[in-house]
Amino acid sequence: MKMILEASEKVFLLGICAFSLTNCFNGHVRKAQDANASVSYIPEAPDYDDSIMWITADGDQHGTGADVFYVVSTWEEDWMTADSIVCHYADVWNPKHRERMAIEMNKAAGYMSPGNRFYAPFYRHTTIDAFMMESEDSVLNRARMAMDDVCAAFDYFQAQRDQSRPLIIAGFSQGGMAVVELLKHMSDETYGQLAAAYVLGYKVTPEDTLQTKHIKAAQGADDTGVTICYNTVKDVKYINSIIAASCIGINPVNWRTDSTPATLHDTITVTLEPERHVLVVTGYSGSEYPAYKNFINVGDIHSCEPWLYSECIKKNMALRAKAWRMRN
Repeated sequence: MKMILEASEKVFLLGICAFSLTNCFNGHVRKAQDANASVSYIPEAPDYDDSIMWITADGDQHGTGADVFYVVSTWEEDWMTADSIVCHYADVWNPKHRERMAIEMNKAAGYMSPGNRFYAPFYRHTTIDAFMMESEDSVLNRARMAMDDVCAAFDYFQAQRDQSRPLIIAGFSQGGMAVVELLKHMSDETYGQLAAAYVLGYKVTPEDTLQTKHIKAAQGADDTGVTICYNTVKDVKYINSIIAASCIGINPVNWRTDSTPATLHDTITVTLEPERHVLVVTGYSGSEYPAYKNFINVGDIHSCEPWLYSECIKKNMALRAKAWRMRN
């Protein structure tokens, strides 16, 4: 994998979710299973042996860090081909689509790669419009191909990497959903390599925990083989059930699972509401993340998840990687 770094200061605004895996659609134009649905365009599948399908960064100068596999969130809306066929997925072969995804991928690499080796695949994420549909089953259907791509990228990554090194998987929003699916997808042998999984701005459901024994909720700062999950709101009344109705949660500032408040950047108070497993923040407006279609950043502060706590996540990745090495 060739290192591809396209620096950008642009702040990420869109972050959304998706679900599940199985079925991989190949080809270009297909009719949806629903006979009443319109014809849609399916972009060409990624080739993960091609270096343009990855952004990587090697910041592990001493060989003592982890391998971080990061899954980007949602960056595309529904779009039309030149012959006016709608597409509900990002096109990984479209340079503009890759450029937009790379904004977040490079920003995440900026704090996750120091001391680690960072790998982030481009994939055919489903568009934000998928989450405006009334039926969650329809969303599940729409997102299967995206999850297949992520699993294919992860399998390629696993085959190439030094598996004696600790593994960290992380993702934001739709990427966080992909982390949950990867935990279901990975073998027990691969799970044994896992230092931690970070589900940023997405949920873990009771059903998810029944589908795999690989989801083990983090209880502190240095337990390994665990899943870290959190979502941020200004008040519990703003919980977005599609994204944040999680059955697990932890405070990434003080690494507690109770309601003990933590102070971030001297002025922000972050408190986990343990019954609903969400972070309630005061002293932070999140005004840099405007509301999108009245769906996200409306009382929740969805778009802040990878950035507000970045220093905490950076330090915690190093701590868990070290703890994994000591225990293995």
